[in-house]
Amino acid sequence: MEKEISTQYIETDRLILRSWKLEDLPLFIEMNKDARVMRYFPSILTAEQTESFYNRIQSEFERNGWGLYAVELKSTGIFIGYVGLHEIGFNAVFTPGVEIGWRLAADYHNQGLATEAAMEVLKLAKQKDLQRLYSFTAKQNAPSERVMQKIGMKKVGEFEHTNLSSDSPLRRHVLYQIDL
Repeated sequence: MEKEISTQYIETDRLILRSWKLEDLPLFIEMNKDARVMRYFPSILTAEQTESFYNRIQSEFERNGWGLYAVELKSTGIFIGYVGLHEIGFNAVFTPGVEIGWRLAADYHNQGLATEAAMEVLKLAKQKDLQRLYSFTAKQNAPSERVMQKIGMKKVGEFEHTNLSSDSPLRRHVLYQIDL
């Protein structure tokens, strides 16, 4: 397991976006095993897959100075997921590029928390001199698409996600972008 990186954070009215802590990993594993959270993904993640993702997140912060921030509720200090920036890891007409993304534990869906955090991440991306961000999700994922719209992103098309099998009902994705 990789070391923790120095603490960075962004505060919103209800949230703190910060560097990841080793204590987040068990909660992250449980979140990624929750079928409600992963319903628009091909499958839930194993503990090993989540740990590998955690390590990729840490490496991205070390390499770029930005990444997917751990999100905690200000009122309780509880880890509830992530919101942040991530290098797109597959080939498509819009790659290479950087996406803005989010994943929150199911108990925190539909409360405007992803939108609240993503608005601050957009400001951070601009400060980091990123020129354009993308966001994408399975076409069925209306809740995530609404977040994209609420933060000012524009739909620029749809695509077949090359990492998903041709018979996957999740293969068709919507694509949004925002120029900063």
